Amino acid sequence: MSELKYPLLHNVGIVVEDLDGAIAFFTELGLELEGRGPVEGVWADGVTGLSGMKTEIAMMRTPDGHGRLELSRFLAPSVEADHRGAPVNALGYLRVMFTVEDLEGTIKRLGSHGAELVDQVVEYADVYRLCYIRGPEGILIGLAEELD
Repeated sequence: MSELKYPLLHNVGIVVEDLDGAIAFFTELGLELEGRGPVEGVWADGVTGLSGMKTEIAMMRTPDGHGRLELSRFLAPSVEADHRGAPVNALGYLRVMFTVEDLEGTIKRLGSHGAELVDQVVEYADVYRLCYIRGPEGILIGLAEELD
């Protein structure tokens, strides 16, 4: 058995307005709903720095069990800023990228949940086919298919 090496990535968080829609989208991508529920209280205020914070979260897990995506819908305080439509060269959070088996099929499936291709599918160094899509609420997501 190998020894764990730290740090380990625990999760990436994304704030959404429509939690049900985001769960449906990431379920279609292949993630599994690990849990869903409210988060609030003194400890939550302390970790986020938001007094009176109330949110509903959904933890999505990748099929291998290692990666997680935390989807949050804030009830209080009200949302401060909106970065969903930011271009790929905006400072701060850019995107989450997932490896998929069938890029074209994945794009088509996610299209039924409102996803749109940002520009085009490209090939990188005979290793990957890549693209960016705008998912629920305009969230930027990368998709990569490994080439044989």
